[in-house]
Amino acid sequence: MQKVTKLDRVPTIEDIQLTHETILPYIHRTPVFTNQSINELTQAKLYFKCENFQKIGAFKMRGATAAALALSKEEVERGLATHSSGNHAQAVASIAKNLNTKAYIVMPSNAPVIKKQATAGYGAEITLCEPTQEARETTLAAILARTGATFIHPYDNYNVIAGQASAAKELIEDSPILDAILSPIGGGGLMSGTALATRYFSPTTKIYGTEPEAVNDAFRSFQSGKIEVNSSTNTIADGLKTNTCEKTFGIIQSHLQAIFTVSEEEIVSAMRLIWERMKIIIEPSCAVPFAAVLKHKELFINKKVGIILTGGNVDLTQLPFTKF
Repeated sequence: MQKVTKLDRVPTIEDIQLTHETILPYIHRTPVFTNQSINELTQAKLYFKCENFQKIGAFKMRGATAAALALSKEEVERGLATHSSGNHAQAVASIAKNLNTKAYIVMPSNAPVIKKQATAGYGAEITLCEPTQEARETTLAAILARTGATFIHPYDNYNVIAGQASAAKELIEDSPILDAILSPIGGGGLMSGTALATRYFSPTTKIYGTEPEAVNDAFRSFQSGKIEVNSSTNTIADGLKTNTCEKTFGIIQSHLQAIFTVSEEEIVSAMRLIWERMKIIIEPSCAVPFAAVLKHKELFINKKVGIILTGGNVDLTQLPFTKF
């Protein structure tokens, strides 16, 4: 098989196909679920891509693996490093373990306990920092200087984007022709990968982004045409607190029909519905696209709609259902 190489441009259809083939031995091809009661509630046919069943419990395994496998042998041997509040940290730690190399992970002190513990469980060396972007970057820079490890950015990396695109590629392959596909937006790695995969493999499908109202930088960026940032990160959807970057926003701006925002209450309500009706565990960030479908039902009546459920790493001691 041809080796994937580091990408310095937007991934092509061939890049995504090769990346998907390359990462398959390291990931699960997750199932696509449907649910009759949810279809009746929404008056649509929803197809849920269950990345909560992915290795490490989230789609991030795809992108981290894609980026790691594009590195040279020498780069891998020096170790992998990143900063992350959760799922990307676990993904980098996991692929580093699979490749028999070290993982150096910077995590904010307020990261969910379950995600800190899981990252440590893969053998990563964890360094905690203050919960600011500046602290993350400064702490990581010191580690890179000390170790010579290679930084795998959570989303500002075209190989990561190509890896994340494989989730939507599988969803499209395993579903009827979709009228629409929805993904949540944090840094935009999954959303931009989803947009590219949909354009390449199902060009008639409409593409929608979704975001919490409390951290709606992508929504505002989409309206203004330039990258906006969040002044607050106060949302239950801890995986969606980050801002987009030039790589991801450029793709998002070119391919999305719209970005919908939902309230904290709507997120928790949608999360609860999936727990109760589908009997699967998803984390709050996962529920954002489904919440958007519930909020804008009129757009999706009698439509076939794909939704990527991004992960299921929930702190069971901090469940939100009694808070709203």
